[in-house]
Amino acid sequence: MTTPETVAWTVASAPPERQYRLLVAEADGQVVGSCATGVFHDSSDPGHAFAQTAVHADARGRGAGSALVSAAEERLAGLGAAKVSAWALDEPRCVTFAERRGYRRGRSSRVQRLDLAGAALPPLDRQALGFSRRGGVELHTAADFADDPRPLYEADAECTEDEPGDVEFVGPPYAEWLAVIWEHPALDRELTSVAVVDGAVAAFSLAHTDRRGRYWSGMTGTLRAFRGRGLAKLAKNDSLRRARAAGCVEAFAGNDGGNEPMLAINRWFGYAPVATQWRYVRELGA
Repeated sequence: MTTPETVAWTVASAPPERQYRLLVAEADGQVVGSCATGVFHDSSDPGHAFAQTAVHADARGRGAGSALVSAAEERLAGLGAAKVSAWALDEPRCVTFAERRGYRRGRSSRVQRLDLAGAALPPLDRQALGFSRRGGVELHTAADFADDPRPLYEADAECTEDEPGDVEFVGPPYAEWLAVIWEHPALDRELTSVAVVDGAVAAFSLAHTDRRGRYWSGMTGTLRAFRGRGLAKLAKNDSLRRARAAGCVEAFAGNDGGNEPMLAINRWFGYAPVATQWRYVRELGA
């Protein structure tokens, strides 16, 4: 889902509190690797930083990854970070690289793919959930909230706080959410679906696209008061259908390995696993 536009936007638009910096490794005048560094300023765990390293397959084994990680750890220690997190693919080379540098394994995350062009999506049936077409639940897009996206902010903040993971996040201030989430260049407001019950936002499925046929589920969530009624399925079903109509042919989603409710929803749609990654953590100074 990464594009030149999203890379440049992330560097330019990161909140100052995140202390974000993208480190780059070059060899023979070519970029061969990068490491996104910063601190989890929106976490309830102070002193927790991140360093996400990637090296081009053709350049591995030449020291670029080690140089990037060392530079990242030095920078983050200088910022006062006590520990650093990084994702590693569940592959021997990646796991060994992390563990040799003193990182310990945490929770897993699963990436899943749906052949959206050929998928037999379930019927979009609100009545099956006990709602009439004239009352109860209504389906909107994020574009319908352009004049006042605060209800979506409040929904996103609540669902983010309940999302399982090694890092506990708290909802950002509204102004930061507008800058980081609402104005994200990959966000497609026309494909982001929102389920509204009796005038209140109840569930949503946020859509990112690369404008080249790929779709990523940025977040699908239901507010606590409305859970257990199938509204997440309804919102995501509507979003996937909109995406297919707009020309998207592949859909991807990433979920914490312990988030069984969302993993079950994605299986219901026909998503299949394509990768597993592990969060690794190292205590700086240990």
